[in-house]
Amino acid sequence: MRLLFSFLTLVLMASACRHDDVIYIPEQVDTGNPVLTSVSGFYLLNEGNMGTNKCTLDYYDLLTATYFRNIYASVNPEVPKELGDVGNDLKIYGSRLYAVVNCSNKIEVMDAKDARRIGQIDVPNCRSITFHDGYAYVTSYAGPVEIRPDYSQLGYVAKIDTLTLKEVDRCIVGYQPDGIARSGDYLYVANSGGYRVPNYENTLSVISLATFKEVEKIPITINLNRVVADERGQLWISARGDYYDVEASLICYDTRKHRVTATFSINAAAMWLHGSRLYAVGVQGADKIYKVIDTENLTMAEEDFITDGTGADLRVPYAVAVHPVTSEIYVTDARTYLNPGYLHCYSSEGVHRWSVRTGDIPAHIAFREYPPCGEDIKKGGPALRKSSLTEFISIKN
Repeated sequence: MRLLFSFLTLVLMASACRHDDVIYIPEQVDTGNPVLTSVSGFYLLNEGNMGTNKCTLDYYDLLTATYFRNIYASVNPEVPKELGDVGNDLKIYGSRLYAVVNCSNKIEVMDAKDARRIGQIDVPNCRSITFHDGYAYVTSYAGPVEIRPDYSQLGYVAKIDTLTLKEVDRCIVGYQPDGIARSGDYLYVANSGGYRVPNYENTLSVISLATFKEVEKIPITINLNRVVADERGQLWISARGDYYDVEASLICYDTRKHRVTATFSINAAAMWLHGSRLYAVGVQGADKIYKVIDTENLTMAEEDFITDGTGADLRVPYAVAVHPVTSEIYVTDARTYLNPGYLHCYSSEGVHRWSVRTGDIPAHIAFREYPPCGEDIKKGGPALRKSSLTEFISIKN
């Protein structure tokens, strides 16, 4: 392993540079013993500030406690512009990794085991992605990046065949659709109207999966952003308000009761559902948000899930994720938005464990699960070792 790691370091130093004066070196993270579960690691998509073409992909290998920065450039040196401009969403579906790159008007499709490029799907001003029965569903603003009150270009949801990577259908929704989630037989789309300031949208579009037609627009509140669906048929919808008079909020909409059942005065910039606990982070005025909602009882479970006081050290809590097995909590800090951010790991009890530098504006996390193989999962045998990105990149190079 030491030889492989040394070799990988040399490869990344030689090939992972965006400019001659920037070198990305794997960083060993002091986390104690490696975490041996079916989750071998996770990818982290860094947005990069708009117009800088600095969207990058990082990887944290849980099996070797090693953090790799800008792996896309290393694994795919033949791609001239790398990932592109503004990473807006990241998901794993089947054996593939999908990165939604907003201002580059594409979804980059990679092999989930090593981030090797498979192809791309062209979708203008794309925002968020979800999957169901072999199809990807992607929200699109459709029109150019342009803010004006009379913006007239309606957005849509593109239906993509994940085998061919071709668009097979589209459904027109509201203005500037952002988040998307599936619950039951329907897709739910958060229409923001973000380009129509101050004439924001206030609706949630409902699309039938059977017909792929919009069947309803549900009034919620203005400037909807993200949507997370839980197992009870509830949608957790974040709204950004108007940044002045209408405050940001987190809304629970029950798709079975067809009504809003709870509202919290929380600016949930990012959310993550772990069992019945919904984690939310963000910034609200001078306060940092680290909340946990009990989705079963519709109550605030924790006012601050970082229990040791270190949450005050973050400048801009920007993304949150929870390890599906160990319940460790990961929170990113966008800091200045112009310089590298940080990823912070906390125990399930909210105690800080370690931190590592990321790319610019670390925004989206996708856990990479490797199917357990008998006793190998307990012993750290071949099944686990082969799931290490360290070995995959070393072999390829």
